[in-house]
Amino acid sequence: MTMKKVGLSLLQIIVTVLLLIWVFHDPAQRHRMAVALRQADYRWIPLAVVSYVIVEVAAAFRWQVLMRVQGIQLNFRRTFALFFIGMFYNQFLPGGTGGDVIKSYLLLKETPRNKAGALLAVIFDRLIGLVALVTITGTLVLLRYRWLSKTPDTQHLLWLLLFLLGSAILGLITSFIISGFNLLHLLPKRFPAREKLIEVSEAYHLYAHHWRGTLFAFVASVIAHLMTFTMFLCVAYALRAGVHVVDFFAIMPIERTISSLPISFGGAGWRELILQIMLSNLCGVPVEKAKLIGSLGFLIILLCSLPGGIVYFLYKPSGLPHHVPLCEMESEVATLEHEIGRGE
Repeated sequence: MTMKKVGLSLLQIIVTVLLLIWVFHDPAQRHRMAVALRQADYRWIPLAVVSYVIVEVAAAFRWQVLMRVQGIQLNFRRTFALFFIGMFYNQFLPGGTGGDVIKSYLLLKETPRNKAGALLAVIFDRLIGLVALVTITGTLVLLRYRWLSKTPDTQHLLWLLLFLLGSAILGLITSFIISGFNLLHLLPKRFPAREKLIEVSEAYHLYAHHWRGTLFAFVASVIAHLMTFTMFLCVAYALRAGVHVVDFFAIMPIERTISSLPISFGGAGWRELILQIMLSNLCGVPVEKAKLIGSLGFLIILLCSLPGGIVYFLYKPSGLPHHVPLCEMESEVATLEHEIGRGE
């Protein structure tokens, strides 16, 4: 691990600790949290877990479809295993893309003759997830803008969301234009990563040509995002927070987008703060319950991601006689990290 990565990880740890201290520092509020947990209706929690399992299945199907467009025929058992490994390390490695890097590395072991396709399938998995989130977020914000901006605090978070949303849309449109007009071929031959950029551009054309598969992947992404919202909604109902489905779903894209920024580990502290502001100001949810919705929701995500750690230690890539130790990946991981971007 380079000194730069160590420094960023330490900074992330410090920010995470400070945010959690700030969120949970009030003893009176912690007492009310304990009361809320004692009075919770835990019959909603299994439904929350099932909702997130559906998220995982939909996202794994999406990835398999995108791999098949690249000519990678991996059976669903191995696809699901690699996906679970990626989920596990996305939660427990800094930066938010560590799981994608490890998933890419293991996929390269499965498809050594199609390295470009393996990497592009992971990149476009993120990209399709981003397009789906932008679509859902844009629709909900358009329908509920006035309500979401009702107070100064919620308005500030909404403006931050719109900035991030606008940046994502601008990036997507720019990439579509560059790909559509083959502008990357105009770059000088010595331009850094020119060939990789051209490969990504060609993948745009490939996925556009296989539009049915791409559309299926997009629908699977929409389902995954909506079921993530549903999981958090079930947690809210377990804590007896009186929220309407439409209101809650309008708030969730703000939390999901902003807390995905690599400011703290897994969005810890940041998630609770956003839900506190949005749910308390707009839905009248008590502060302690709003924070608990974020924390318990994240615990369910961790619970559903933990099997990926077990799968990793049991997984043997096709053609290899043994499990691949994490330490053996470090040199290739450093290279792959430059090729995988952040998308949901």
